[in-house]
Amino acid sequence: MSKDRFSIGVCQLRTETDYEATMEKAEAMIRESAASGADIVVLPEMFSCPYNRQYFRVFAERGHEDTCRRLAAWARENRILLIGGSVPEREGDLLYNTGFVYDAQGQLLARHRKVHLFDVDLPGMRFFESRTFTPGKEITVFDTGFGRMGLAVCFDVRFPELFRAMARRGAEVIFLPAQFNMTTGPAHWEATLRTRAVDNEVFLVAASAARYVGFSYECWGHSMILDPYGKALAAADETEQLLLAEIDRNRIAEVRAQLPTFLHLREELYAVAD
Repeated sequence: MSKDRFSIGVCQLRTETDYEATMEKAEAMIRESAASGADIVVLPEMFSCPYNRQYFRVFAERGHEDTCRRLAAWARENRILLIGGSVPEREGDLLYNTGFVYDAQGQLLARHRKVHLFDVDLPGMRFFESRTFTPGKEITVFDTGFGRMGLAVCFDVRFPELFRAMARRGAEVIFLPAQFNMTTGPAHWEATLRTRAVDNEVFLVAASAARYVGFSYECWGHSMILDPYGKALAAADETEQLLLAEIDRNRIAEVRAQLPTFLHLREELYAVAD
């Protein structure tokens, strides 16, 4: 039987250009989260690799296998469910922006390849993730000892259809490793997160990287853990830190009983006509 109450820890760490330095920090933050009582720990998008096109392929050439071995070991040693942010994953000649999930025995539980790639041409910000990565093709939901959960990565949050699909498949907690930037972060980060949580009446855990001031890509930070009513259970600023929040799954049924929008969907009306 799934537990109704559990604790989630978010590690808002700054990714360094030195891989080993980053991994040492990640391990220390995960251990601190577990020691503080976290049952589930979440890392940011591209936690092991600086978020810049010049690094993606270089870090991928080293192989994602070493990172995954460490994620599995950290999950097993700390007896936690570990949402491993995302890393550059290589398969043949293709690269993916991929999140890996490990259970408390260190077994791979789920994998999400970022479905929607970050291609934008904004004032002061041009970035084309599709020049490096291949988009994933799967909606990712998985069963745990804490209920059914979903996983997306960063730009995926801009597509409400994906989050509705996860919720329709039974996800009650959705994780979003991310790295919004200094243009879109102040404008859309919190508003988008709250909207996805409220629309689907689910818990939403958004794990951002901390800001690397002066780096070519400066991340907004501001990780958040939101309840199904859009209330912030925990929120960060832009600096390195841990977030902890207690989750009560009964809150989902409570919100859906009070404001049953998710239960009154009219799917027959929403289909796009041929």
